Amino acid sequence: MARIVGGLTTSHVPAIGGAIARGLQAEPYWKPFFDGFLPVHQWLDEVKPDVAVVFYNDHGLNFFLDKMPTFAVGAAPEYRNADEGWGIPTSAPFHGQQDLSWHIIEHLVAREFDITTCQEMLVDHAFTLPMKLFWPNGVPVTVVPVCINTVQFPLPSARRCYQLGQAVGEAVRSWDGDRKVVVIGTGGLSHQLDGERAGFINKPFDLKFMESLVDDPEWATQYSIHELVEKTGTQGVELLMWLATRGAVAGRVRKVHTNYHIPISNTAAGMMALEALA
Repeated sequence: MARIVGGLTTSHVPAIGGAIARGLQAEPYWKPFFDGFLPVHQWLDEVKPDVAVVFYNDHGLNFFLDKMPTFAVGAAPEYRNADEGWGIPTSAPFHGQQDLSWHIIEHLVAREFDITTCQEMLVDHAFTLPMKLFWPNGVPVTVVPVCINTVQFPLPSARRCYQLGQAVGEAVRSWDGDRKVVVIGTGGLSHQLDGERAGFINKPFDLKFMESLVDDPEWATQYSIHELVEKTGTQGVELLMWLATRGAVAGRVRKVHTNYHIPISNTAAGMMALEALA
């Protein structure tokens, strides 16, 4: 059976791609952010996962406001990066783990999740940047993308996203493939890009949320979507992907490393690496 080795979470601010493309990782503005990934690179070199299940949100590339699935799972042989004009580095296609994709899809349907199955899927900065941040020298894993709507209301509740993660974790652990799987959640943390609260960041809430993912992973599920928007900003609800990741990495975890830095392009940039404990 497959084994989940841990969970990784990170912000996916588009400006990160431009910084990577221009080699700005050591610049004072960027260095505290990029240095936060160095201990995680070492951990990944040690555990050597074979597959990454990635919870992320699409930004109008596959789904727009006229057609917005709540949950969508990729089942494609490969996933190509479609540059959005933000200076994202060109990426080689990501290789899909199709048998695991279908296993997850079947399990989710059996668990009464109504999902969209995508046998063709492009990926944007929410997917490509985290993969580049965690594996800067080339991505050695096959992938299963799981897209969560954080764009068009109504959004799935925090509790439902946590439950989605739990169901995905169940599916992975029941998969016959003898592989090591890492779960990745991308987005956030607190930020708002427009409106009267543009530039809003809530550091105390962000830090409390990150702390809760270690020992009290359901803490944030007490809040409604509207309450989370109030506390984190319109785009801060991307923390739903972090919750889904922690739901998949069930049980006790060890905190490998965390990093929190503000601001990166008016966003609270967070990163966590949690190792699953037997």
